[in-house]
Amino acid sequence: MHLIRLSDARREPWRNGGGWTREITRFPADSTEYDWRLSVAEVETDGPFSRFDGCDRILVLLGGNGMELQTVGQPVTLWPPHDHLRFPGELAISARLIAGPTTDLNLIWRRDRCAVVLHQIDPRAPMHIGGHPDEVVVAFTVVTGATRVSEPGEGLLVGRDEHEIGFVIAPPPTL
Repeated sequence: MHLIRLSDARREPWRNGGGWTREITRFPADSTEYDWRLSVAEVETDGPFSRFDGCDRILVLLGGNGMELQTVGQPVTLWPPHDHLRFPGELAISARLIAGPTTDLNLIWRRDRCAVVLHQIDPRAPMHIGGHPDEVVVAFTVVTGATRVSEPGEGLLVGRDEHEIGFVIAPPPTL
């Protein structure tokens, strides 16, 4: 298992100037062409999301007063703490902030290389997740920003001390 602290992640501005991101981890770590990537975004202004063709995404609202996402159909409003939305990276989405900036956790993955299951775990009910040979578990601790990344096949006990958001990342199902 590897431990990564959010405070060690470099804060970088978005290309459109609407916020900041801190990439926590990616796989493979040394490649610009990743299978999956975990980051925390600080959203400062209303505006469109970046497209990630061929990818799926999960956005979990960590802080702020809320965010309304405009897309095809009805708008979706995310409220803190921890409302989330899973969506395709090609989807045209625009965000409207509700009374100020927000912070959110983002997992982006290539759908042809990975399948992801989200677990939001309360410390009153910790659980063991992952453990199958090709699975990796990524657990983000909301309060401290610490992220644990398992080795393939290593499950993790998640939610033991604080609210954690866990992702089980596995190869996509075969048809």
